[in-house]
Amino acid sequence: MNESAKNEPPPRATFEQLAQIFQYIKENWQILSRSNKDLAKSAADPKFFSQTERAFVYIPRSENFQAVAAKIEREMSAEDFARIELRVLRNDPSQIKDHGLVYLPEPYIVPGGRFNEMYGWDSYFIVLGLLRDGEIELAQGMTDNLLYEIEHYGKILNANRTYYLTRSQPPFISSMVRDVYRETGDKKWLKRAAALIEKTCDWWNSEPHLTRETELSRYYSDDPTPAPEVVADEKDANGKTHYDRVREFYKNNEVADYDVSRYYNFQTDELTPLFYIGDRSMRESGFDPSNRFGQFNVDIINYNPVCLNSLLYQMEIDTAKISRELGDNDAAQKWETRAQTRAENINRMLWDEKDGFYYDLNFNSKNFRRYPFLTTFYPLWGGIADKKQAHRLVENLKIFEQSGGLQTSPFKTGSQWDAPFGWSPLELIAVEGLRKYGYEREANRITVNFLSLILKEFLRTKTIVEKYDVVRRASEVAGDIKFGYDYNVVGFGWTNGAFLKLYDALPDAEKSKVLDLNGIEIP
Repeated sequence: MNESAKNEPPPRATFEQLAQIFQYIKENWQILSRSNKDLAKSAADPKFFSQTERAFVYIPRSENFQAVAAKIEREMSAEDFARIELRVLRNDPSQIKDHGLVYLPEPYIVPGGRFNEMYGWDSYFIVLGLLRDGEIELAQGMTDNLLYEIEHYGKILNANRTYYLTRSQPPFISSMVRDVYRETGDKKWLKRAAALIEKTCDWWNSEPHLTRETELSRYYSDDPTPAPEVVADEKDANGKTHYDRVREFYKNNEVADYDVSRYYNFQTDELTPLFYIGDRSMRESGFDPSNRFGQFNVDIINYNPVCLNSLLYQMEIDTAKISRELGDNDAAQKWETRAQTRAENINRMLWDEKDGFYYDLNFNSKNFRRYPFLTTFYPLWGGIADKKQAHRLVENLKIFEQSGGLQTSPFKTGSQWDAPFGWSPLELIAVEGLRKYGYEREANRITVNFLSLILKEFLRTKTIVEKYDVVRRASEVAGDIKFGYDYNVVGFGWTNGAFLKLYDALPDAEKSKVLDLNGIEIP
């Protein structure tokens, strides 16, 4: 019997084994937590250097440098403080030569592995898990950190490293604020948060993120240089970076999705500055990479994505509700009107009646990118779709549904955000959208199959990871990934949070089905 077979769990788990995964998640909140006290640990960047090297921590110019530095020194041991160097953050991120951590005042949870910093959209799913586990103070602290980023760095960052300063991530901040407020009831805190949510709404609704042709928004990062973390860390067994593999692909393959000459110079065998703008914008979207916006997602700069605009609709609805909670009915009416206008635009421009999908729109050509992707369920999550549209989407579930849950797309492209992979954020959003429209049977089945996959792999490896192969019901992913990083990351913050949220939403009669490690049959 080989080692893999020895580790394979039996076909059915016990409730005691299920309890182990909840214990793992509970303990992992502490393992993955970072604070000023252990700033030397959080400043270390696995993507660039070892934890034994001196690390840089940048404090925003808008802060009192001496006061923050003194606070950090008081909270750290002398030995750890000697391992970091505090600096004032430059106004122009492109002038930063020594990359490092950017300061956040409150403790936070990192995703795990190579991701030793606080991420924009990961944090929403982590906060859901923290609130479920009664970690209210930590959940509020993480939300406060994102509000701090808006106030001092101008936007919610992709993550709190200097090389992420030029881009954001999918905006979930208003939902985080409302979830935390439901636990604390702190109206003073809510009022401060409301002003910063409005600021980030304005950021997403201003050019270059706003496209005037459609009055919808897009992902866009205007830095025309390679992403440093990609050059440093996203290497294959031959030492080739993601960018090396992209160049080789362009050189040797036809691409019909867009005009490749805009992104690749065939004469010099170089990627163009516009490629790097598209590449960084793709990373702002969180989907790094798939072929959803054409090969390598690099053409994303020409699209109004359904996911982003659904999130902005949700932010406008949340802001209206927050305004009413604070007694400002005029502001609430304004935000409700904005939300209604966006919903109408989404349904008019991003819904395809012929296929029964929400697609992303090329705002230049006014054509859909007919690429079924799991983000088509975001308008259900946000409550934007009508009942007929929801029914059409449910009829199309068969395109995504596999024995391990939902694959992100039906296309196997070698990219980690395409088939055969499933990611917990999209599983949760799709399931919650289905429940919102009354499709409980489908939501339960998808939940059981995804959670039983996570449980099966946890019992085999004693870990929870970033993404799963939902076709083979496995967590080994390297053989299928050519673009992105071809390994799985252990931890894992958003999977932990989504597991708790998905399990709690299952009816009691369905919970025992998660123990069936081969999943349940898809009709």
